[in-house]
Amino acid sequence: MNAFPRRGACPALSAPMQTGDGLLVRLNPVAGGLSPKLLIGLAESALRYGNGIMEVTARGSLQIRGLTANSAALLAAEVDALGIAVRTGVPVETGPLAGIDPREVADPRPSAERIRAAVEEAGLTPRLGPKVSVVVDGGGQLTMDAVTADVRLKAVRASAGIQWQVSVAGDGQTARPLVLADESAARDITVAALRMIAEKGQEAHARDLSERQLASLAGWHSVAPPPVLPDISPSRGEISSSSAGTPTAALMIGESRGESSISPLEGEMSGRTEGGAKDRRPIGTFELNANTTALGIALPYGSMPAEKLIALTQHALALGATEIRLAPGRALLFLGQPSAANRPLQAAATALGFVTSPTDPRTRIAACPGTPACASGRIATRDIAETIAAENADILDFTLHISGCAKGCAHPGPAALTIVGGENGAGLVVNATAKALPAGYRPGYDAARGISRVAAMVRSARYQGETAAHCLIRLGPAAIAEAYRQAQTEQRK
Repeated sequence: MNAFPRRGACPALSAPMQTGDGLLVRLNPVAGGLSPKLLIGLAESALRYGNGIMEVTARGSLQIRGLTANSAALLAAEVDALGIAVRTGVPVETGPLAGIDPREVADPRPSAERIRAAVEEAGLTPRLGPKVSVVVDGGGQLTMDAVTADVRLKAVRASAGIQWQVSVAGDGQTARPLVLADESAARDITVAALRMIAEKGQEAHARDLSERQLASLAGWHSVAPPPVLPDISPSRGEISSSSAGTPTAALMIGESRGESSISPLEGEMSGRTEGGAKDRRPIGTFELNANTTALGIALPYGSMPAEKLIALTQHALALGATEIRLAPGRALLFLGQPSAANRPLQAAATALGFVTSPTDPRTRIAACPGTPACASGRIATRDIAETIAAENADILDFTLHISGCAKGCAHPGPAALTIVGGENGAGLVVNATAKALPAGYRPGYDAARGISRVAAMVRSARYQGETAAHCLIRLGPAAIAEAYRQAQTEQRK
């Protein structure tokens, strides 16, 4: 198994990654979407060669789990036989409604294609780490604000026409703005930034760039860029190992001051919640060009048995859907069906257990597969999540992370509350990551009751108009942990 990438690497179709339930592959169709028949074909392949679990990640990638070395090769052959071309190289991502959203400022696809071509022409792909990424966001109803990236371009309307805001190291809320530039200059700045990152090595990201490098990137828009963008040499004093810790350097998702950083794509297994940027969830109906609509349906915790995905897709096909796009936020967008078909398709999805409302409490819970699906898991994360969502939906205005073990694959960043499986049962971590020392424990099978007791304390303690998230902060970790620990005792009284 040493031939397979380590956990946290990018499990491409040609390079499956070892996980607790076998090998995992991730793929992104070049076309941006799949026909219903192709998605059914992929789901059938997942049943034949994997454990039958399919996922859509927080970044909108499709994952197939539970493969072996032999079955992964067979799966790759079937994907090829289905004629599904998958993206390779540095990820340059666009929104799920790119090119068909009447509200977008600009179609980001041409710019993204030019960036991909420029990156390949510069020979940067083998020099960059597998998790370095670029976002090109045209705006509109479903932006890419919640997706982290090393370099991000966002279309804006300016007096000079459509311009691109270039930012680095973060999501739409946390990334550091560099410059407003036209499409050509924005492309050159993006490639230059990637070249600087490559000079720092395979583990580097945009957060590692020095102030001098960032200033040089911001200044290039005012003059014509050189024919060949310069490499940044350590001998010229432009690479500093301390630059990543400067106050102005943006933190990536999962990173905290004084701790080893976590890559923006690490832990992108099912259920991952992205950074702090607020964004409309890809759930519900979206008006498109030519008086058509898209219907967004999410997978609970980003995961669903292939049989249910097949059943939903068959319903969609019968109702006239012609394309299904993967959407950041662990969702599928159904296109082509008449607007009258959206309601029956939603009903079918609800009956199958999919998420059809953006207010569904399951959207606030990040949960990895856990036991019995994952050999690394210590608790039944999905069962716990379902119980909490059913019993305490009214207080879930924050992210609740339920992790089968301390690796925290579903949500590598801090969460308001994290239940983590370990040798001592289900630990509760407050305002930290799954790797932190739990403040209290209880048996894994009884974790949901512990959260119910915490929820009861919040209901009785919060002020009028106060969110549960703010109430938790005010109550503090000690009181929260005490309520979680004592719940079992009080149930017996």
